[in-house]
Amino acid sequence: MAVKARARHILVPTEKECLTLKLQIEGGTPFADIAKKHSKCPSGSQGGDLGEFTQGQMVPEFDKVVFADAVGKVHGPVKTQFGYHLIEITKRA
Repeated sequence: MAVKARARHILVPTEKECLTLKLQIEGGTPFADIAKKHSKCPSGSQGGDLGEFTQGQMVPEFDKVVFADAVGKVHGPVKTQFGYHLIEITKRA
């Protein structure tokens, strides 16, 4: 059976912006608030929530982080063809 995960992300055009937003999150600003204000992905309006998905549904760089790194932490910047992402894995089973 395929491994499923749930994650949210923030997509921005530059690595610099990504790092700046990561510092704000680490400083206590809620992830969802940053996503709603800054993410260039339509999921930003839902606080960056991508829902549940299985391995292979996202681009490889994104999958690699979501299915291997620690749950509950903010990872990134992760560069993909879309730009730079901050990724928070909220669940994996």
